[in-house]
Amino acid sequence: MVIFFRKVAGDCVKITRVYEIGGFQNPHAVEAKRLYDTDNAEAIHMALKPGQSLKKHITPVDVFFYVLEGKGIVEIGDEKQEVEKDMLIESPKLASSASQHWTRHLQVSSSESA
Repeated sequence: MVIFFRKVAGDCVKITRVYEIGGFQNPHAVEAKRLYDTDNAEAIHMALKPGQSLKKHITPVDVFFYVLEGKGIVEIGDEKQEVEKDMLIESPKLASSASQHWTRHLQVSSSESA
């Protein structure tokens, strides 16, 4: 594989081997690796085993999930949808305190992981 990039003065390219990143403890008690973390953005890889789920929670920022493999159910606010490999789920940040009842929830179904 060949990667081409342009270096901008003062900036440098950082390449990370994802398999070398260690996991971290999280409130959902699922396997999680912080792939990218800056003041402006964060990317976390979460691996859920069949029957595992993320706890319902509220986040004040835009969130997206990308399903790498498997199937599951995502619940955002009053919406509940089945999702599977190669689907991107967008979940907007909470617009006001009146929306505080919105939660995000993801559960893996069948014998596959998501």
